[in-house]
Amino acid sequence: MKSDFIGMYFTVDDFLLTFAIMAGVILLLFIFLIVNMVKIKRLRKRYEAFMTGGNAESLENTLVKRIQQIEELITSERENHENIEKIFEALRCSFQKIGMVKYDAFDEMGGKLSFSLALLDQKNDGFIINAMHSREGCYTYIKEIVDGNSIIVLAEEEKNALDIAMGNVAKE
Repeated sequence: MKSDFIGMYFTVDDFLLTFAIMAGVILLLFIFLIVNMVKIKRLRKRYEAFMTGGNAESLENTLVKRIQQIEELITSERENHENIEKIFEALRCSFQKIGMVKYDAFDEMGGKLSFSLALLDQKNDGFIINAMHSREGCYTYIKEIVDGNSIIVLAEEEKNALDIAMGNVAKE
């Protein structure tokens, strides 16, 4: 059987084959359409989540807020850095090293009421206080320490306190 279709002759088999091919192409296009619809739906959800409210103004406001927060953090970090530098400068002059030795200054006294206390800064500058306790009273002396040394002769207890402060011996 032959039919006339725009000047061409097709058989029924040709028509069925053409129909099957077109149906396959349509089915393939329909699958692509469904896949694209799913992708567009996911993209729309991500877009709406990104816009946080559905308009560009909310995104712009969010970005402006974040930029302001970053600027505040930079300013705060700069201030913190300056404060830390001031603290380190103050620490250089403060007493950081301490050494103390308790002892009995006189044989008749007990209880180790006398002591030598060394206070030094970062550069090992400072002083030693020596307090000697006796029955008549307590006598206190101070000796200046420069770069870990004293121009005045140190007693054994004072030397020990200085060594402890400088980290030359373990504390008792």
